Amino acid sequence: MEQIKAFLFDMDGTLIDTERYYRSCWPKALAAFGYHMTDEQALSMRSLGRPFAPRRLQGWFGEELDYHAVREKRKELMEEVLKREGIRVKPGAETLLEVLRQKGVITAVVTATDRERADRYLAQTGLAGYFDQVISATSVKEGKPSPDIYLYACETLGLEPQGCAAVEDSPNGILSAYRAGCRVIMVPDQTPVDESVRPYLYAHADNLGEIAGWVREGTWEISQKPCDVT
Repeated sequence: MEQIKAFLFDMDGTLIDTERYYRSCWPKALAAFGYHMTDEQALSMRSLGRPFAPRRLQGWFGEELDYHAVREKRKELMEEVLKREGIRVKPGAETLLEVLRQKGVITAVVTATDRERADRYLAQTGLAGYFDQVISATSVKEGKPSPDIYLYACETLGLEPQGCAAVEDSPNGILSAYRAGCRVIMVPDQTPVDESVRPYLYAHADNLGEIAGWVREGTWEISQKPCDVT
C-alpha cells in the first residue's frame, strides 16, 4: 500500500470544536422561520454541502422553504455564539500538526465551510500557519458527501488519493473522502464509531493526539487502531 504523503483535515468538529454549535444553531435558525428541526435532523446536516443541504431541508419542510435565508440566519447565530464563547481547538490538534510539520508531511484543510470563514477561524485559533492549502467546498460543483472536494484537494496537491489520509468526524465527510479513494481516519465528535461508518474507515482514533503518536513512531501504515476494532 502506498505510503501516506499528506494529511487532509476536515475543519469543523475535527480541528476546531464548532460542530456542537452547528447542531444547536440549525434548529434555532429554522425555528425563526416557523419550522421544527429535531436533534437527529440537525446531526445529519454536519458537513453536508451543495446541493444536498437545500434538498434535504426542502424535503423535510417543503419546497417553499427559503434555504438561503435559513442558512444566513444560522450563520448569524453561529457568529454570535462564537463571538461570545470563542473557538476551541480540538485536543491534540496542535501536537499532531507540529509532528507532521517536523516530518515534512503535506497538510491541507478540506472543509464544507466557505473560504472566508475557514481562513478566519484558522487564524483566530492559531492553526493557519500549519497548512499548505485550505480547500473549501465552494471551489467544487458538489460538496460533501460527494467526492469532489477531496478529489480537487488531491489534484491541487499533485497527489493520488490513496496516498492521502483524510481525518474526519462526520458521516458526510467520511463518505466524501472514502468515495474519493482517500484513507479515512475518524476522530469522533458528535457521532461515535459504529456500523454506519465503520466500513469506510481505514482507522479511528479517540483524539488527534493519538494520531500524532502513530506519526511520531514513523508507522505510516496506521495499524494501532484499525477500523475493525471496537
